[in-house]
Amino acid sequence: MGKGPGLYPDIGKKARDLLYRDYQGDHKFSLTTYTANGVSITSSGAKKGELFLADVNTKLINKNITTDVKVDTNSKVFTTITIDEAAPGLKTIFSFVVPDQRSGKVELQYLHEHAGISTSIGLTASPIVNFSGVAGNNTVAFGTDISFDTASGNFTKYNAGLSFSTSDLIASLTLNDKGDTLTASYYHTVSPLTNTAVGGELTHGFSSNENSLTFGTHHSLDALTTVKARVNNFGIASGLLQHEWRPKSVFTISGEVDTRAIEKSAKVGLALALKP
Repeated sequence: MGKGPGLYPDIGKKARDLLYRDYQGDHKFSLTTYTANGVSITSSGAKKGELFLADVNTKLINKNITTDVKVDTNSKVFTTITIDEAAPGLKTIFSFVVPDQRSGKVELQYLHEHAGISTSIGLTASPIVNFSGVAGNNTVAFGTDISFDTASGNFTKYNAGLSFSTSDLIASLTLNDKGDTLTASYYHTVSPLTNTAVGGELTHGFSSNENSLTFGTHHSLDALTTVKARVNNFGIASGLLQHEWRPKSVFTISGEVDTRAIEKSAKVGLALALKP
């Protein structure tokens, strides 16, 4: 997190990034180019089984206004317009998807040294209204995240979270899925010099009475190469190697194996992101 408690999605984010970010079993490729007037164009493709999905994303930054337009292989156009610092600490985000007429949404984010608030409303006759708020500071923060469907008059989501942070440890506790799932996580920095850290996540489902436990770590071999590993209580072990072979151009290879059925083939994912 930055200054203050941040927004609700920041609760437990460091642990989630360590355990899940960049792991994937698909083959992905992206190429980013820049025009003379500063527009960035990113072409991406992903092979998922027998399917090949692609999209083209264009980003234009003009002072404090960022416009993102993405077109995918299903002929959908995703547009996001972000106005940063329209007022001190305030960010406005307007998004919609063509041809989905019910996808329009306006979101306001406000960051303060003791609070982080995000509220959004759909641009329809009977919209879904979402509100999340976090209060606290850089050490302790408590937040909630709720959604209300004005069409049905029901709450579609209500979550709550608590975070505690020190210079080398971040611990969080969240209650999600309308109070049905309890998740505890931690992130511990072992060595800042080598970017070595460990983390864990324990999830309990009250209705299913099932538990899920995942441990992971990451370590920088050098300034350009990072390795990650994780394992869960179901015997699924994963590893990842990421190398920045030129500035902002990253190659990632990850693998996953079921240690309880070692005879099965391992899943291998590749990702290549190229930027000039």
